[in-house]
Amino acid sequence: MTMTQTTAPATGSPSPAPPAHQQDGRTAQRPLAIRLLARPEVGVFLGAVAVYVFFLIAAPPVRDGSSMANILYQSSTIGIMALPVALLMIGGEFDLSAGVAVITSALTAAMICYQLSMNVWVGVVVALLVSLAVGFLNGWMVVKTGLPSFLITLGSFLILQGVNLAVTKLVTTNVATDDISDMDGFGQARKVFASSFDVGGVQVKITIVYWLVFAAIATWVLLRTKYGNWVFAVGGNKESARAVGVPVTFTKISLFMLVGFGAWFVGMHQLFTFNTVQSGEGVGQELIYISAAVIGGCLLTGGAGSAIGPVFGAFMFGMVQQGIVYAGWNPDWFKAFLGVMLLGAVLINLWVQRTATRR
Repeated sequence: MTMTQTTAPATGSPSPAPPAHQQDGRTAQRPLAIRLLARPEVGVFLGAVAVYVFFLIAAPPVRDGSSMANILYQSSTIGIMALPVALLMIGGEFDLSAGVAVITSALTAAMICYQLSMNVWVGVVVALLVSLAVGFLNGWMVVKTGLPSFLITLGSFLILQGVNLAVTKLVTTNVATDDISDMDGFGQARKVFASSFDVGGVQVKITIVYWLVFAAIATWVLLRTKYGNWVFAVGGNKESARAVGVPVTFTKISLFMLVGFGAWFVGMHQLFTFNTVQSGEGVGQELIYISAAVIGGCLLTGGAGSAIGPVFGAFMFGMVQQGIVYAGWNPDWFKAFLGVMLLGAVLINLWVQRTATRR
């Protein structure tokens, strides 16, 4: 049997390659500067640098090492909470109870220790369980009811605010908890949550280290893990995410519980820094946490953002808050600066979103 094989006819010379300078418009890359500016982290970084340079000029005390340590400390107390709030926003939800949840955690630990005469670490663990439970309930109600997280957490905010005041007055007959500095385990807990160390003659608070470590972990989780993909997916379109097998319920609830963990950590820092807690504090802090996340590039619609952006957003807040004091200005201007930064960030995020989708 004879088998034949058909081949394409040979040509005398290979087809000429298209000129190198010719490029399909659909695949042409935009200039590097535009692509970098389209990253929200770059925009907020440039904004943070501009704010820093401004206060270096306007407030000479900022140039001192101890002043910068205070600014970074102020930024860290905002930034530690802004990180889980940012992750929650990327997942498409809000938590308006984050500010008072910090105080709830601190009050719980203080009253468990003092009123029951127990080791400080018992109060710390109970406070952690309470904070995680609040986060779980917020997430569970959002998922099961389908109501906007704005409404659910607004209710939680009001409940916690009232409970903080009422229970503290009932238990301590005062609006603040008792001093726990002489309780067993206080020294150890203070070293963990509120210690400081010396760097070149400048006292640096341990919260700055925690802030940067948490930011690195959050960045790794978002960019390198399956859970990070789930967070972006449920924030972009939860129904589509569910259709491809993403555990939407678990992801949403766990994000709210991460906010609870952040509230616990910051609450423990406040408790072991000041030894006592004012029950009426925390109101309004949730807006600062959310604003730091928005300034850091987290879209209000969810599905986009990073963990690095909120770090620079929190730094801008700390820089402005302390810079105004060092400049000798009226601290009431802080809210005005806050509003300007927030509006500017929203406009920049809108431009970034349009740039990223432009063909």
